[in-house]
Amino acid sequence: MADTNSKLCNRTVVVATKEQVSCDLGGEAAILGMKNSVYYGLNPVGARVWQLLQEPRSVQEICGTIVSEYDVTAERAESDLLQLLQQMLSEGLVELSAADGQAESYAPPA
Repeated sequence: MADTNSKLCNRTVVVATKEQVSCDLGGEAAILGMKNSVYYGLNPVGARVWQLLQEPRSVQEICGTIVSEYDVTAERAESDLLQLLQQMLSEGLVELSAADGQAESYAPPA
């Protein structure tokens, strides 16, 4: 299995893909991946990350927001955020933004 974590770092810009629909459920979030017809649920912190992902943002920016809004250390927030974003990438819910401003989809290795 290839190490896909190398694609994510503090400077990586991530954004929600267009191939999903989501809604707020009383502070939590439900997401339907249109490519795979799978529903995903996010707790309140995950829902906040999802809200931030509606616009292209760097991992560092998202992490800073989470640290300022929740009682969590920067190290824990970054670790948890990278894990969540990696899962979202593998499920096709988010994409990495290329240097020219165009989004690029990530396909997990076969």
